[in-house]
Amino acid sequence: VIIHDVNELTEKLFPIVEAMQKHFSAGSGTYYSDSIFFLSVAMHRIMPKEITKIIQVDLDLKYKTNIRDLFEEFDNFKEGAVIGIAREMQPVYRHTFWQYRRENPQTRVGEPPPDGLPGFNSGVLLLNLEAMRRSKLYNQLLEPAMVQKLTEKYHFKGHLGDQDFFTMVGMEHPELFHVLDCTWNRQLCTWWKDHGYSDVFDQYFRCEGEVKIYHGNCNTPIPED
Repeated sequence: VIIHDVNELTEKLFPIVEAMQKHFSAGSGTYYSDSIFFLSVAMHRIMPKEITKIIQVDLDLKYKTNIRDLFEEFDNFKEGAVIGIAREMQPVYRHTFWQYRRENPQTRVGEPPPDGLPGFNSGVLLLNLEAMRRSKLYNQLLEPAMVQKLTEKYHFKGHLGDQDFFTMVGMEHPELFHVLDCTWNRQLCTWWKDHGYSDVFDQYFRCEGEVKIYHGNCNTPIPED
């Protein structure tokens, strides 16, 4: 077990992710402390080279299977994929991309699965650090000018840190992501159901199959065994 100092990590992270914080943070500025919410985005730049793969998970999870089975998902990455991540299970990005969707009525952006692009949820992440280091495209997308270009194209202003970045990049470059089955990140939050999206909510929230990991996001209770 290796313990990492949060302040030390944040210090290394800040110059890499400072530019994206204003687009994907709840605050109005680029707060130093916010950098930690972008840890996964630049993990390949701050971890020792000998660490080649990492699973990063939220704390509000309940495991119903061996985590080793999740690690084996790395073997299913296609050429060019650098991150494994499950889809967002609420219409949060239908909401966030409202302006882009209005200007592009035929778009798949923000639409529900299986044919739409509902965005990602970063509660369970497989980070292939080796692939992230090698990927010219991924590292270009971290550059402030590229972040600015994409946020302008999609009229994007988020508040969910790394999740927003991965979602926006996934709209433009889906080939960078290995999409995990919803059973690996079975989100339970239903906030958007009561906030204007009850008519389409179930299209996003549906998840068939035996749940492997429950995610009690937005403080939702996780079912007992």
